[in-house]
Amino acid sequence: MATRWGLCGAGKISHDFSVALKTLLAEHHQIRAIASRSLERAQEFAGKHGVLKAYGSYEELAKDPNVDIVYLGVLHTEHWQVGLLFLNAGKNVLCEKPFAMNSRQVKDLVGAARKNKVFLMEAVWSRCFPAYTEVRRQLAEGSVGDAKLVKAYFGSPQLSIPRSVEKELSGGALLDIGVYCLQFVLMVFDGERPESIQATGVLLDSGVDESVVVVMKFSRKRMAVCTFSIAVLLPNDAVVSGTKGSIQVCGPMHCPTRLVVNGKVTDYPLPEPVLPLNFTNSTGLRYEADEVRQCLLKGLKESPRMPLADSILLTEIMDEIRKQVGVVFSQDSQ
Repeated sequence: MATRWGLCGAGKISHDFSVALKTLLAEHHQIRAIASRSLERAQEFAGKHGVLKAYGSYEELAKDPNVDIVYLGVLHTEHWQVGLLFLNAGKNVLCEKPFAMNSRQVKDLVGAARKNKVFLMEAVWSRCFPAYTEVRRQLAEGSVGDAKLVKAYFGSPQLSIPRSVEKELSGGALLDIGVYCLQFVLMVFDGERPESIQATGVLLDSGVDESVVVVMKFSRKRMAVCTFSIAVLLPNDAVVSGTKGSIQVCGPMHCPTRLVVNGKVTDYPLPEPVLPLNFTNSTGLRYEADEVRQCLLKGLKESPRMPLADSILLTEIMDEIRKQVGVVFSQDSQ
């Protein structure tokens, strides 16, 4: 039986998610409905992607009995309110990253999911890529010895994009792309809370972070360094250095198609899209869709690849980084 998807939001990421689902078996994944606050946009999206139902409100999607799980592809600022709508309606939810604006909102979402006994996952699609699966395997087998230092870089020139620079749209490097660097560190160190976090950065006139460098210290003399920027292009790779070797994740690190383990290169090609994509390697969204399907088939309420505890810790770390760098959103005082 197919996993029946409902899409919340008719923007660029929902388009890419729909294209990615087309690379999977139709018997396994079907998009049953699309909802937007504009019925016209929903209908246009439905026509382009062959979706049966188009709704002009999120409330209508929440009531659709033919939807098993909702993919939340709206702006960061809406994740909390809209996420609660679906969770309290008894819907399973896959919510785009960042989960919410701060850790308080994330804990609200997790609490609602547990109260209503539904599945919830932050859509950190990176965790579901085959290259990440191999990273976890190599670490577990000790191929590089003890992981001592993790470095992750992500820089993408986005100063011309309103969503990236305007505070009311939750702009800034941290929430948009820095989250990928931080989640990689947490994956390598098994979701361990860092002993210390030191962050410094520069802000745009709008009050959001343009470029940030974060240094984290973990137990057993382990370190992590993350650098991210919406002003410049960076190597966009991640490196795990261990006592016996290293792992490099590239192509780029948040949606990798190449892994270099102790000098040995392995490529992980992606299927070709049937429609043009908005973001790099977006057919890789197929991996998180399949992860969700497997979790639902097993009756799980969260994903072992991206557990809710990781999402909570990730947001707590981002809260601390924002505090040190000086980025404050209106949601922080609500």
